[in-house]
Amino acid sequence: MSTHNDRRPIIIRRRKIIHKHHGGSWKIALADFMTALMALFLVMWILSSSSRETREGVADYFSTPLLTALTNGDSQAVSPQVIPGGGPDPMTTEGERARIDTRMQPRPSEQQKRAFRNLQRRIEMAIEQDPTLKGIRNQLRFDMTQEGLRIQLLDNEQRPMFALGSDAIAPYLQNLLRTMAPLLNDLPNDLSISGHTDSLAYLNGYQGYSNWELSTDRANASRRELILGGLDAAKLLRVAGMADQVVMPGSEADNPINRRIELVVLFPSVAELIRHPGTLAPAIQPRQDMKAETMIARSPDQPDQVPGVATDEGTGSISAVTH
Repeated sequence: MSTHNDRRPIIIRRRKIIHKHHGGSWKIALADFMTALMALFLVMWILSSSSRETREGVADYFSTPLLTALTNGDSQAVSPQVIPGGGPDPMTTEGERARIDTRMQPRPSEQQKRAFRNLQRRIEMAIEQDPTLKGIRNQLRFDMTQEGLRIQLLDNEQRPMFALGSDAIAPYLQNLLRTMAPLLNDLPNDLSISGHTDSLAYLNGYQGYSNWELSTDRANASRRELILGGLDAAKLLRVAGMADQVVMPGSEADNPINRRIELVVLFPSVAELIRHPGTLAPAIQPRQDMKAETMIARSPDQPDQVPGVATDEGTGSISAVTH
């Protein structure tokens, strides 16, 4: 039988816990994250309250390569190759020749760019101020091309610009073109108008009235509305129909977006090139004793064809031909 003295004392050991310092690196990471997040929200707030021109300028700044910016070149790199002037093979000069040819294309001056941006802004403001035109802003696209400022009027399934298969203009497009006309007069630049269709063809294909005629008729219908709106007719340099041959990038040929009218405010150099496309190789002049327009009556004893002379079957006469 155990007694009270036989019991072992219960010993409780209490260890002292010492908290070690874990460092403050997490605080630095959190501070960096909060700073970046605040900067992001600040940039988003500034962009949301900026004008369209300011946002375009910021985008153009960040898309301009450093070397191009330092040399006051174009806003985009001329060559897509990593090696300057390279092409597929850096040992050849093919890529360098392509770069030289591209740089010879006309470049707009800063004054011309400002004039085009100002025209775009005025057109957008005129649309916003007209209650009947507010809903069609998404059917307009502005971009700078090698020919000049291109204004594209795009079709929409819910709001077509023309009657199906016809050049009859919708009333809202009439209003839009007549609103733009006096604004286009403010610039001395010439204009080019081109009509485009989708790939939906007529039953007789290209044998009769086709998309070629339709696109041309729609371009001319737009021209008439611009003139009725006050556009100076002398500013119109080119009116063309492109049928369905020029497809909008990223779209199929049968997409309704390809039914469009394109107005191009031409650079002066491009307008001059259209007026004077270059000197063609001079034709060989006929001999002094044989004029091309001379008509000679055929006699029964003459052969059916004389060397250097073409037969006119409709009149029974022959005319001289030069080669």
